[in-house]
Amino acid sequence: MPGLLRGVARTAVIAGTATHVSNNVSRRQANRWAQEDAPQEAAPAPAAAASSDDQFAQLEQLGKLKDQGILTQEEFDAKKKQILGL
Repeated sequence: MPGLLRGVARTAVIAGTATHVSNNVSRRQANRWAQEDAPQEAAPAPAAAASSDDQFAQLEQLGKLKDQGILTQEEFDAKKKQILGL
């Protein structure tokens, strides 16, 4: 009988720990999704006579936003054309 109780207690502890870890992971993921769903500021419009260094920095930032999934490919292409003045 003591072996059975020990086994039941161990199972309860393991199940409780697994539930706790699972809840933490779910909460963290929900927080990440909430941050991603928050409205993002659009990249600032470039000046009419932007230097090539400014353009490069803007394109680099634009690429990072696309890699993070904040911008779609279409948004990326449109903003890239705007920065390059095409």
